[in-house]
Amino acid sequence: MNDTYYEFGTAADRWDRARMFFEAKEYLTAARILGGLVEEAPEQVAPRLLLARAYYHSARLGKAETELRAVLERDPVEHYARLMLGRTLERQGRQEEATPHLRMAAAMSGDFGEDISS
Repeated sequence: MNDTYYEFGTAADRWDRARMFFEAKEYLTAARILGGLVEEAPEQVAPRLLLARAYYHSARLGKAETELRAVLERDPVEHYARLMLGRTLERQGRQEEATPHLRMAAAMSGDFGEDISS
């Protein structure tokens, strides 16, 4: 596939295409499309959050962490980004850094049943 495919169409077309690839578990392709969308509109949270998810699922954890932190800078109460950041840090073996994010995500969602301090 050439680069033109990733840039073809309106932002809405590319958003739909990226979501289609994400849902098909083609995370690298979705990330490639989403990267362009994020560059065009860095203030929008949804494409950046889906990009972070694509990175997470394709084990590009450093990139996922970077995008999740950018989401949280723009929207500090985005509880799903907080949860994902905690899970991303856990997957990197950084439990001590992950715990506060996981606790905050649980508090934001009202989920107090799970002990995330372990």
